[in-house]
Amino acid sequence: MQERIDEKIKLLLIDDHQLFREGVKRILDMEENFEIVAEGSDGEEAFALVEDYHPDVVLMDINMPGVNGVEATKTLIERHPDLKVLILSIHDDESYVTHVLKTGASGYLLKEMDADALIEAVKVVGSGGAYIHPKVTQNLINEYRRLAHEGDDHGVDDTEIGYKEVEYRKPLHILTRRECEVLQLMTDGYSNRMIGESLYISEKTVKNHVSNILQKMNVNDRTQAVVESIKKGWVKVR
Repeated sequence: MQERIDEKIKLLLIDDHQLFREGVKRILDMEENFEIVAEGSDGEEAFALVEDYHPDVVLMDINMPGVNGVEATKTLIERHPDLKVLILSIHDDESYVTHVLKTGASGYLLKEMDADALIEAVKVVGSGGAYIHPKVTQNLINEYRRLAHEGDDHGVDDTEIGYKEVEYRKPLHILTRRECEVLQLMTDGYSNRMIGESLYISEKTVKNHVSNILQKMNVNDRTQAVVESIKKGWVKVR
C-alpha cells in the first residue's frame, strides 16, 4: 500500500481511561493528516464504532473491561480484513507481544511512548506497514540471548531453542550495504527517526529501506526481520 499524501488517516481511539484518551488525542490532533472520527472505552463499543465510522486505524488498549483489546482485535480483523489495529499496552513481555500480534494487529506500542513514537507508529500502520515499539524488539533480542546462554549452561543444542550461533556476516546476497546498516540499527532497537539521524538520511528514506528489507526477507514486520537476522547471523546482538 502506498503512503497517503493528501487523504487524512481516519482514527478510532479505544481506551477505558478517559485521561489517557485525552492525552493521545492532543498529540494526534497536532498532525493535520490525522482525523479522530470517534472514541470508545471497550471492545463492544469498538465493534459498533467501526461499523458507523469506517476508520482506517483503530488505536486499541489491551486491558479493558468486558471485551478486552485482544478479543476485540481478533473479531475486528475477522470482520474487516483491511482494518489496521495499533495496540496500546503496558506489557513489554515478548511472548505476550507475539500472542497479541497473531490476532492480526498491525502494530504494538507501549503506553510509555513519547509523542514522536505515537505519531510515527500511526503513520506507519496507516500507510500499510507494521510498527513494533523499539523496547519490545530489544526485549525479544534479550530473550534470545538468555535462551542461548541457558543452552550453553545446560548442554542444550542451540537448534533445540531455535537459536544458532553462527559467524556474523552481512546478507549482501539479498540486501544492499545501506539496507544492512538499517537492519543492524533495527536490531539495536532504533526507531525510524533514530536510524535517520544516525545515518544522516530522512525518515522517508529509512521507511523505504525498511520496506525493502521486509520484502526481500519475506517477513511481515520489523520484529520478524530482526529475529530471522539474529538466527542467520546477519546482525550483531550488542
